[in-house]
Amino acid sequence: MTTDFAATRALFHLPAGVIYLDGNSLGPLPRAAAERVRGCVEDEWGDMLITAWNRAGWMDKPRALGDRIGRLIGAEPGTVVLGDTLSIKVYQALASALDLRPDRRVILSDTGNFPSDLYMADGLVRTLGQGYELRTVAPEAVEAAITPDLAVLMLTEVDYRTGRRHDMKRLIAKAHAAGALVVWDLAHSAGAVEVDLAGSGADFAVGCTYKYLNSGPGGPAFIYIAPRLAAQVRPALSGWLGHEAPFAFDLDYRPGAGIERMRVGTPPILQMAALEASMDIWDRVDMADVRARSIELTEAFIAAVEAACPALTLASPRDPAARGSQVSFRHPEGYAIMQALIAHGVIGDFRAPDILRFGFTPLYTSTADVTGAVAILKRIMDEGLWDQPAFKARAKVT
Repeated sequence: MTTDFAATRALFHLPAGVIYLDGNSLGPLPRAAAERVRGCVEDEWGDMLITAWNRAGWMDKPRALGDRIGRLIGAEPGTVVLGDTLSIKVYQALASALDLRPDRRVILSDTGNFPSDLYMADGLVRTLGQGYELRTVAPEAVEAAITPDLAVLMLTEVDYRTGRRHDMKRLIAKAHAAGALVVWDLAHSAGAVEVDLAGSGADFAVGCTYKYLNSGPGGPAFIYIAPRLAAQVRPALSGWLGHEAPFAFDLDYRPGAGIERMRVGTPPILQMAALEASMDIWDRVDMADVRARSIELTEAFIAAVEAACPALTLASPRDPAARGSQVSFRHPEGYAIMQALIAHGVIGDFRAPDILRFGFTPLYTSTADVTGAVAILKRIMDEGLWDQPAFKARAKVT
């Protein structure tokens, strides 16, 4: 498969006069999504009413879409299912992994992990009590911190602030040698970098779909369990749709077969309709092509920014193999600079305390976008256009 990125770009709604470099936070609207959702609302919900669960296949969508995402992350067929939020899926995966290591009490993560993942782990530890511990170290110190008392290693593969990328296969091997299981958060990996869950020997993985996979704000999350573990996992959140026979309405819980047991609540059908429109685009994409174009775009952006804006300091790894599909720069006035960029038609985002973050999504980001964004950034820096009170007033979402 050879990916035609000019063709995929035409399949997204990209507002005129905007260079969008924030698809790592919220992917843009696939042009077909509105019609797909309209059909789901009017033809399925509207005309079929509750019969759409059977007639329109609503009940099967979490698994069907899971397999389509599975291709992008190197997962075996039948090992990925969608539903709920990413925080819920983190909790599920972590609790299940701990249950499989009942003689151990330590969860290891890193200080670059997404805070919500750490919050979920901390909440689980406090709920369990009994000496359970969440241990965090610097990202660079993770491998050395894998010790024989470890139950679970919980990491986000690509750091949400800097784009630093963990060596998945190496860390899995080290954790397994120590007798631990590994939970991966692929929020900044799925659709951004090549992932090989099966080939790396992964145990659990979770991720969201509203970033690189373009399901829209609040889109459902996914969870993966390795086939060798699926029959052993006891879901901590034993929701009715994870039951072996949901419509038997038994009072006692019996887990469903394999990945089905990780379903919890009613799937968000309208959001899944939007995701289907995006996956129709992804089905024609080769991840090796995506990764190669991503490196081309990010390398060009780094070189151009460093030449044009010496006041900005690269926060991402310089080696493209060590970073995801985003580039981050530091500046003490990073927030104001980003607001000025947005006001001038370049949308990225800011992460505390001082990071300007730019996402590169080859399905719709072009070399012209790179050139145009750098030119605007240079003007803002050269002319001090960021130094205005309006750009320094913090909004709720940064």
